[in-house]
Amino acid sequence: MIAVDWGTSSFRAFRLDAAGGVLDRTSSALGILHVPHGDFAAVLRNQVGGWLAAGESEILLCGMVGSRQGWVEAPYLPCPAGPSEIVAALVTVPFENARVRLVPGLSDADESGVPEVMRGEETQLLGVMETDGLACLPGSHSKWAKIEGGRIVSFRTYLSGEAFSALRAGTILGRMMIDAPSDHGAFAEGVARSGASGHVLHHLFGVRTRGLFGTLADTASASYLSGLLIGHEIRAALPAGGRVCLIGAASLTALYATAISACGGTAEIMDEDAAARGLARIAGVG
Repeated sequence: MIAVDWGTSSFRAFRLDAAGGVLDRTSSALGILHVPHGDFAAVLRNQVGGWLAAGESEILLCGMVGSRQGWVEAPYLPCPAGPSEIVAALVTVPFENARVRLVPGLSDADESGVPEVMRGEETQLLGVMETDGLACLPGSHSKWAKIEGGRIVSFRTYLSGEAFSALRAGTILGRMMIDAPSDHGAFAEGVARSGASGHVLHHLFGVRTRGLFGTLADTASASYLSGLLIGHEIRAALPAGGRVCLIGAASLTALYATAISACGGTAEIMDEDAAARGLARIAGVG
């Protein structure tokens, strides 16, 4: 089987054996926003053509390729949802000489009824969460999901990553930042500040004033800002003393693990092949 995690900015594909083990892998920068002329079929065939020629005939896709901006829109499936519900909602995509199916995204609503959505993260969650608990997928739109009985029962989204980029690039805070390696001490200070009294918007202005008064170096400001935003996210999402599984890129999950520990929680970092295992699990049910 061929498993594909096709996001906004990247394409990752895995050739899996009957037990879900990874036989081969490939990746490119051809995320859905970079597909020439919107020809998704041609990109897919070019990326995995060798595996198709070798006899593979089943392709399972997850990620933003199933969004409104992707190849074919796969409607959101409401939580709670597990492998069986997801398999029942798979969307078939016309493709010569192979059966191609899309994994749907999931939807939820917060306590006020405001909608929540995820697309791609549900597959990663199914790849690593076989026991009850809480999982976090850090990123531009970080997801915190609750798992019960092997099903995703609820989740919440935090715009931390995108907020960091926007604040750095589009506000006065960024004027006092100099590109430099990560400053772990400044990051820890930001996480600690997130636990102090006052609103996050008040804390953000302190990034500027600390720079003005010389208590925060320009080379450390970005790390401090990162710690501040991630700290506020964790304090809102993680119960006191809680445990969370972290899924994602090693550099980002390491930052979150440090911040979670500073906030009184514990973290377990999962490996980066969660999407491949999740797609294998879905295919096994189907």
